[in-house]
Amino acid sequence: MDAREGLWMSIKADFTQGFARNHWYAAAWAAEIGEHPFARQILGEPVVLFRLPGGGVAALEDRCPHRLAPLSMGECADGGLRCGYHGMVFDGQGQCIGIPGQDVIPPTARARAFPVAERYGLIWLWVGDGPADEGRLPRIRGHGEQGWAVLDQGYQHHRANYRIEIENLMDPAHTTFLHKETIGNQAARNIPVQVAQSDYGLKAYRWIENVPPTPLDQKSRDFGDSRVDRQVAFHFELPATSFVDIAVIPAGMERTDENLMNGGLRTFSYKFLTPETHRSTHFFWLHLRNYRQADTHFDAGLRASLEKTFQEDNVMASAIQIEQERTGLRQRTGIAIDRAPVMALRMIDRMISQEAAVSGVRQDA
Repeated sequence: MDAREGLWMSIKADFTQGFARNHWYAAAWAAEIGEHPFARQILGEPVVLFRLPGGGVAALEDRCPHRLAPLSMGECADGGLRCGYHGMVFDGQGQCIGIPGQDVIPPTARARAFPVAERYGLIWLWVGDGPADEGRLPRIRGHGEQGWAVLDQGYQHHRANYRIEIENLMDPAHTTFLHKETIGNQAARNIPVQVAQSDYGLKAYRWIENVPPTPLDQKSRDFGDSRVDRQVAFHFELPATSFVDIAVIPAGMERTDENLMNGGLRTFSYKFLTPETHRSTHFFWLHLRNYRQADTHFDAGLRASLEKTFQEDNVMASAIQIEQERTGLRQRTGIAIDRAPVMALRMIDRMISQEAAVSGVRQDA
């Protein structure tokens, strides 16, 4: 990277870096948590999620404190989560509330509990030691509001470090070449990307003017032979939320807020990236649109198109992960489109450093 352009950062491979822990991460869709325990690894931690008798969700370390048997191999019973090995029962705070064959419960009979929140149909987990602040949960524009159709329950398992995923999602330039059949547009290939930063994230954006609609735009609305102006804004919010704001309007239309919302197509495409390990990521996605609402046939086609797009990202990110592991490097040179991805990673690095300074513990891969 060229330090003179403010793009420099470590070229060490992404999987050698740490995690920001004192934040909310998507752990599962609420619909996934039913009458049986649900196991998932989050930031390298084995976690079990389960329903409480009142319907709420709890999350514990997926290890019984007795013999370390995975609690996810047990069952929801007796007012809590019952270990499948010796029948010890734990409540939503991780406290053992029953041991078969004895009345005395040792004070050490306790599993670590993680703060949990349920919002937007997702279960969110706070993995760090700091106080869990629900005010820091992501906010999704348009969700639950009239005039917006929602596609949710999106999930893919990606075989790459979450930082590689963030770099990809903050890089508008790759869509032209990697996603030719869905969101790509050859007309955008030489249009520079602008970047704006805030205290909590950044966006990389550009207007692509007087161009044919993309294949996905044509499926969303019949533009005929008309040309369009297309705004694509890639947003990043710390520590691992991405959303793409796409506005497509007839070429030359005035870019007022009203026209951007109602003059054509408007889409908010959210991705919540939760590190599983240093080499893999839980990729949750949710999509909102202001067009073709209550159209189940269109929903099915759109979901298939999005799944295809994100799977293309998965294939590329996984290949990059393999090469990073072979070389120990993140990259060997830098180009102009790296600006937004590098800024995002540097924000994460600062956050990790601040957490380490407070806790006095350095994160190592």
